Amino acid sequence: MDLLLFSNSTNHGGRPYAHALPEIRDFLAGVEDALFVPYALADHDAYTAKVADAFAPAGVALRGLHREADPVAAVAAAGAVVVGGGNTFRLLRSLQGQGLDVAIREAVRAGTTRYVGASAGTNITAPTIRTTNDMPIVEPGSFAALGLVPFQINPHFIDADPTSTHMGETRETRLLEFLEENDVPVLGLREGTHLRVSGDGRARSCVVGGTSVAVRGGGPAIVFRRGKDPEEVSGDVSSLLDERVAFDG
Repeated sequence: MDLLLFSNSTNHGGRPYAHALPEIRDFLAGVEDALFVPYALADHDAYTAKVADAFAPAGVALRGLHREADPVAAVAAAGAVVVGGGNTFRLLRSLQGQGLDVAIREAVRAGTTRYVGASAGTNITAPTIRTTNDMPIVEPGSFAALGLVPFQINPHFIDADPTSTHMGETRETRLLEFLEENDVPVLGLREGTHLRVSGDGRARSCVVGGTSVAVRGGGPAIVFRRGKDPEEVSGDVSSLLDERVAFDG
């Protein structure tokens, strides 16, 4: 199983996926074309064209999954799928409605299809979408996602500004609320960073990389666990793959 998961597709002031191209080239070496999953945004054609243009310098041609006559069969035959960001609830509902959540899960777990995700596309690799930042503009059949990793992910993690007078919840507060109801680690990925997961069984590895472009905060990522202080992490975080989890308890 091979996953390349970005916190964000675009750094402030940059072009889409420009900061990610070195990792994309390495991860998709040998793959000449891939399927793009555009369902997190409303205009599928425009979204596909935009991301296809961004991936062209990596030598990968993208085609939109929404244009395939048989999307499930297309996923099963794909060397790679790229799942773009947008609204996580809309993305998951569309995948569930077409049976594509199952198709993608099976193809990636079988090792025949590599997975690249950004933002919402990263969110759905967790067991659920309960730690997304998005507004529930639509209602999916359930919050159950692809479950390609056993822990939760929070892309776009932003550290609280201690000088702010805003009285709303911080991101950390929201994630701690999740942990009140679920004993499941949450990996917060700051802007500009990524997570790479590879292998199967005991040979699996999980590595945080990239450079955080966040104004505040420490390294590329932070882990939240029930009853423990947040932990700044970088590099090898493979231990997250083996931690016991319990939802709704």
